[in-house]
Amino acid sequence: MPSLLHLPLDPFSRKIRIVLGEKKITASLAVEPIWERRHEFLSINPAGTVPVFIEDDGTTISTSQAIAEYLEETSTEPALIFGTALQRAEIRRLCNWFDVKFNTEVTEYLLGEKIMKRFLGLGEPSSETIRAGYANIDTHLGYIEYLAEQRAWLAGDNFSLADITAASHISCIDYLGDIAWEDYQQAKQWYARIKSRPSFRPLLQDLIPGTQPPAHYKNLDF
Repeated sequence: MPSLLHLPLDPFSRKIRIVLGEKKITASLAVEPIWERRHEFLSINPAGTVPVFIEDDGTTISTSQAIAEYLEETSTEPALIFGTALQRAEIRRLCNWFDVKFNTEVTEYLLGEKIMKRFLGLGEPSSETIRAGYANIDTHLGYIEYLAEQRAWLAGDNFSLADITAASHISCIDYLGDIAWEDYQQAKQWYARIKSRPSFRPLLQDLIPGTQPPAHYKNLDF
């Protein structure tokens, strides 16, 4: 059985867990405490980041987009990157938007300050950085609102890796209770549909010691 080294409240790890669930690929999950910088872990991924996917024969693939593309090519059903060349480019563009831009401007400012700093031993959270994250999230949720109004799903008419990537980051921020969903009704409806997918539900059971999610977090209907 393949395995996935991950962290429960890491958006990149969550992205691959959802992909595995959508494609009905069974993999064992192992939490990797990246702050310990274990020699065995660094020997297979010198970057020291999760997720890392390990095949039965020991082959390892790291970084969420590389793993997702690998699974897309080796387990084709259901397709998560599909359509014309332009449609596939749009899916990949939105994956990059959330994995790079959203992550830099929101996830790292909120999740990084509130949770990861504690585990990494980097001191107290910066209130200035957290305020910047709150300011930035409005722009990104506004963009999700715009896409959800124009399309059935973020990248077009069908559920894709773009939706998975966005929801992975949103779910981590939602765990912190940092989204005023009443202000983003289109985004809320989009996210509620993803929360109801069987591939997504296991993520809602994750708990981080010392931090409890808000009451609506596990509620599929908010």
